[in-house]
Amino acid sequence: MTSAAPQSVPDSRGRYGPFGGRYVPETLVAPLEELERAYAEARADQSFQKELDDLFHNFAGRPTPLQFASRLTAQLAGPRIYLKREDLLHTGAHKINNALGQGLLALRMGKKRIIAETGAGQHGVATAAVAARLGLSCTIYMGTEDMERQRLNVFRMRLLGAEVTGVDSGSRTLKDAINEAMRDWVTNVRTSHYLLGSVLGAHPYPQIVRDFQKIIGEEAREQILRAEGRLPDHLFACVGGGSNAIGLFHAFLGDAKVKMLGVEAGGRGKSLGEHAARLAAAEGFAGARPGVLQGTYTYLLQTADGQISTTHSVSAGLDYPGVGPEHAWLAERGRVEYTAAGDGEAVEAARTLARIEGIVPALESAHAVAELIRRAPKMGKDEVVVLNLSGRGDKDMEILSRYV
Repeated sequence: MTSAAPQSVPDSRGRYGPFGGRYVPETLVAPLEELERAYAEARADQSFQKELDDLFHNFAGRPTPLQFASRLTAQLAGPRIYLKREDLLHTGAHKINNALGQGLLALRMGKKRIIAETGAGQHGVATAAVAARLGLSCTIYMGTEDMERQRLNVFRMRLLGAEVTGVDSGSRTLKDAINEAMRDWVTNVRTSHYLLGSVLGAHPYPQIVRDFQKIIGEEAREQILRAEGRLPDHLFACVGGGSNAIGLFHAFLGDAKVKMLGVEAGGRGKSLGEHAARLAAAEGFAGARPGVLQGTYTYLLQTADGQISTTHSVSAGLDYPGVGPEHAWLAERGRVEYTAAGDGEAVEAARTLARIEGIVPALESAHAVAELIRRAPKMGKDEVVVLNLSGRGDKDMEILSRYV
């Protein structure tokens, strides 16, 4: 069974419907155009794809399994549940897929230094590992709030040879780390490549990151057809910036009968500043409307006078005030449903999956698990669900220990 081809996006201006685009200072226009050209050439170069496939297989550990969660299926007495095990990848999450692709692009462009931002630390660890593997120097920016709650990942990055620079401005989280990484890139564009970690930022980054992550859905599609002889009824994934979710969804966008659910951070309340739900406004989460942030036009959490709001999530990887422009477009078209799970629900879901399936998920992924647990009783036993388990929970042990 093949997929109907999804509508080709983005357009030549980097737009997903009204969203996306390129809103950057003049100093970044040339490097973004250089990156766009280099990526177009790499996509057409079979040797590039061959080298990437080799790294996917022999360094990252692809393909990842699609595990039938038999005990969770029995416990919830609802649909047949499959977990796409991105948590089994080298460095512990889906982030390694994009880091490898962009690392090879940096080499292709003759850039010997990598700049990156990180929130939960998994993108930083993946970038540091790739930089070490490819012989590149690496500087990673991380908010000091995130450094405190993800101390293990900070140590891992430094052990891998990366310079980790704390950012103590603003909310001291991912948004502020991106700001500092972009300032560095503006200063050092001739020698450095900015390895953006999610489907965010100015064109061509949302497309590049999606294309390096779409292997998740391509594998899952083949695996579920082998396991069940048909496509799934539902896809579940957590949504911060949105790279793991679009990675799963993309291969199924042309399949109208496959329903897709993106789960954002409901945090500890629906008031502005208490959550990070950008596309779940219909559920009463306050503050989201379109605007421009860090190079792209998308849905953002904003105050009444247009200032970017603070956010909250128990998960350091889901508390960004914006969302990838392709997700904003999919939400407006009604192709993907977006909802939110709260801190307590995510922690409880992590504990449930650990005790029933022997898997400790990242708190990001646990948001998707929480929403599946909530919806499963209303689903039929003949329905099939694929949930993207985007990362493992090693990094969240200190946080979980305070809750559990």
